[in-house]
Amino acid sequence: MGDVLAGFHAAWEFGSDSVLIRYERGIRTPKLFQALGERRVPLEAVEGVTLAPGRRGTVVLRIELRPGADPLLEAASGQLKESSDPYRLVLPAERETLAEYYADELRAQLTESGPAERHLVAAPEVPLQFKAYDGKATFDGTAVAFRWFWTGASSAKWKAGDQRFPVGELSGVEWRSPEVFEGHLRLLRRDAGAPPAQADQDPAAVVFGLGYGPVHESLPFAAAVLAAVRNCAPVPAVSTARARRDPADIAERIRHLGELHQAGLVTDEEFSVKKAELLAEL
Repeated sequence: MGDVLAGFHAAWEFGSDSVLIRYERGIRTPKLFQALGERRVPLEAVEGVTLAPGRRGTVVLRIELRPGADPLLEAASGQLKESSDPYRLVLPAERETLAEYYADELRAQLTESGPAERHLVAAPEVPLQFKAYDGKATFDGTAVAFRWFWTGASSAKWKAGDQRFPVGELSGVEWRSPEVFEGHLRLLRRDAGAPPAQADQDPAAVVFGLGYGPVHESLPFAAAVLAAVRNCAPVPAVSTARARRDPADIAERIRHLGELHQAGLVTDEEFSVKKAELLAEL
């Protein structure tokens, strides 16, 4: 079609084989849209198109994606609020006839339905990072790393130490929205036993809260990891050697470990073993 339909917060450009969605930048635009920037949706990823009345004199044009076609929606697992749905275009009611025209044109081009065998919409680009309540998460495209904050991480995570997970060792991700109770991002590991019930006790998870781990930061991160996992076959770890750490960072961690020891949260043996591990990283 080659036409552009502009609505609130986004504009859709209709091509012969895809829809390019460009999101506006501004204080009224949902932060998730701003973080995404744009999304190119191949028509083979689209299962349907709907047009329905919206609120306050608007209509809503929405494309419905095939299950498994988009890593973002797969990671979100139905937890996104309607206002943060990246595939809804809200328009003034007076543009309903025009919206109906584009909806009909799109429907006429759809040929696929049912679950997609692979991701058809590109994942957010890496590298990505965000601050959770108990640590900082980073992803470089090949591995996820968690670096714990002494102000928020549980003693279980401090005992385990900072973590690094190559994507070849993962089977998926579990994202729980920070807009609901006890949000978190958990990495699901291949050939691993059942994880701890509480994410704050799981070294393969970071928890959200108090403004840490917002949707627009943690969901694109989860989607990028999920896409990398789907595209990566399991590979054995090639090295267990750790990079040398900043001595000031090691000293701070030993100090916090001592506080946990004095509080009775770490045994004498655990304190000695972990202190030796930290000193070995120098």
